[in-house]
Amino acid sequence: MINLQSITKKKPRYIAVYLKKAKQYNWTLCLDSLVFISWGILLLKYAITGEYKLLIHPNYFLLMVVTGILMLLIGVVRGILFLQFPNSASDKEQHLTLFPAKFSSTLLLGVAIAGLIISPNVLTSKTALQRGVAENLPLTSSQPQSFVTTTKSEERSLIDWVRTLNAYPEPDAYQGQPAKVTGFVVHLPELPENYLLISRFIVTCCAVDAYPIGIPVQLEGNRNAYSPDTWLEITGTMTTANLPSKDHQNQRKLVLVPSEIKPIPTPKDPYISNQ
Repeated sequence: MINLQSITKKKPRYIAVYLKKAKQYNWTLCLDSLVFISWGILLLKYAITGEYKLLIHPNYFLLMVVTGILMLLIGVVRGILFLQFPNSASDKEQHLTLFPAKFSSTLLLGVAIAGLIISPNVLTSKTALQRGVAENLPLTSSQPQSFVTTTKSEERSLIDWVRTLNAYPEPDAYQGQPAKVTGFVVHLPELPENYLLISRFIVTCCAVDAYPIGIPVQLEGNRNAYSPDTWLEITGTMTTANLPSKDHQNQRKLVLVPSEIKPIPTPKDPYISNQ
């Protein structure tokens, strides 16, 4: 007969042997493999879904894809090495580190998993107010050497208007010109209640350095009819008005007087790429 009592007594010994054997495995190699694979999948996911447009400049798309493929391949190779040589001694090497062993890899793995679960969001009007909405391009951007424009006024995008003002900052020069722009609504505190700001973010490298630009829009009624972050397509005519700035001093600014305001869905590519 089978002695169940003897098997029960041996079971803890089997577990101890298994745990002792598991401690000899190079789990760092396994963890690193998971980190490379997860980040490779994350980068390729951003490329396939187009979510990269919410994070980086389109010029870095190819670099992101190549990096994702390389990380995926490195992760697979390290995973194969772990399966073939689970008891390799590299995990026993001593290194002087600021954090506990495997902490950095675990953190990177957690960030990658979070990125796979949580989709990136479009920058909002709150971010625009925090960073300060400008009606001109910063000095770090490329500056035009002369005022030359071949684009019809009604075909200019929001950044085209801002670049035009950058080149020739005299708002009266554009009075009566037709315009059609798209952007999201920002309620600028210093503007009167019948004004909103139509705005877009410009990306130079990534979303972290994105800066907002905008043009005031003069409404017939209260701006509360258009909630912040609502995307609009506005057709109208350019004029000028004396409007208060952050320092509460009135400045003559270019203003869009709409003839038609049409709500639109958030574009798949909501940012403007600064070349």
